Amino acid sequence: MILSPFEWTIAKRYMMPGRGEAFIAIVAAISLFGVILGVWALVVVMSVMNGFRGELLDKIVGLNGHAIIQPYGKRLDNWQGVLAEVKQTPGVVRASPLIEQPLLVTFNGRVEGILVRGNTQDDINRLAAQKVSGSFAALTPGTSRVAIGARLAENLGARVGDTITIINPAGRSTPFGTVPRQVAYEVAAIFEVGVYDYDEKFIVMPMQDAQTLLLLGDSVQMIEVKTSNPDTVTETLAPLQRQLAGQAVISDWKTINSSLFEALQVERVAMFVVLSIIVLVAVFNILSSLIMLVRAKTRDIAILRTMGATRRSMLKIFMTIGLTIGALGTVAGLLIALVTLYFRQGFVHLLELITGQNLWDPSIRFLTELPSRTDPGEVIAISALSLILSFLFTLYPAFKAANTDPVQVLRYE
Repeated sequence: MILSPFEWTIAKRYMMPGRGEAFIAIVAAISLFGVILGVWALVVVMSVMNGFRGELLDKIVGLNGHAIIQPYGKRLDNWQGVLAEVKQTPGVVRASPLIEQPLLVTFNGRVEGILVRGNTQDDINRLAAQKVSGSFAALTPGTSRVAIGARLAENLGARVGDTITIINPAGRSTPFGTVPRQVAYEVAAIFEVGVYDYDEKFIVMPMQDAQTLLLLGDSVQMIEVKTSNPDTVTETLAPLQRQLAGQAVISDWKTINSSLFEALQVERVAMFVVLSIIVLVAVFNILSSLIMLVRAKTRDIAILRTMGATRRSMLKIFMTIGLTIGALGTVAGLLIALVTLYFRQGFVHLLELITGQNLWDPSIRFLTELPSRTDPGEVIAISALSLILSFLFTLYPAFKAANTDPVQVLRYE
């Protein structure tokens, strides 16, 4: 496909519209715009889908770990021995006991359903990176201080320093029946994980305070596990599952959030297929413009052939024209997509301002901002798809031009 100076000169000349060829130029411009639009849409949508999945996984795993080990009952009494086994399992990076219980919280007459999490001091310190206000250093056992999610703080109207009341319906038994436990806690910190459901429900406190609130004694409810590779968590923990058979069950992030991530994967594939049709339509326009160009240049092609131009030269000239349109559209589409992704949040705010609608409601989409993660492999695949289709759809008009018979064309000239 290396062009000689003669072939490149002719190819450049045919790319420029001549007299009476404005319609061909318009069709070629539409083809170029179509390729740009298709590549731009594919890169932007796939990057946003990857970002949504990645951010959602990071935030879910960042708070919940890659897997949890739960006993068949409600309490894990010998958790120290189980924790030691977990930490000795190859591929396990971190493991820690955890308490998580749905309860109620009240403040100034407002009542909300919550999830109380009892964490170790190390886990609390890791969560400090998500702090919005207050201090996580104040969350020490026995101080009756907690950290609450930002959305929950908004719903309750609570701020750092306020005292909230957590209600445990499973209280102590008395001659008059079960009396719910109501324990007051000071809000020491407010955090924002970025997953709306977590920020709306979670209250974090030291492990010992959670055990006291839930009357668990020295027991815990589960063990949280983080592995070196979240995608292979099932294989990593398979030996441990056999060791704990009959005692506890292991649920990894794939199982816990299976419906969500499967839906994302199906949507991702569907969006790729649908948006690839834009590129397909664009290369059909390349085909149309080249067919019209060959038709318009039939006499010129015949003259070039009589002057010594070979069929191979004609083939290379018209293939170069089609591939140039495809390549220019692909490069321009990639550049525009990168700019769009860089300023994506600004574009969202602009569209919200124009339409007057909330286009990115965190309560529906889980995340507080439009995410984006561009996969170089997917960018290469999209570019290859565009160039390969452009190449394939130039073959017919290029062969048509190469097979032009100068005798038949110039017979009556």
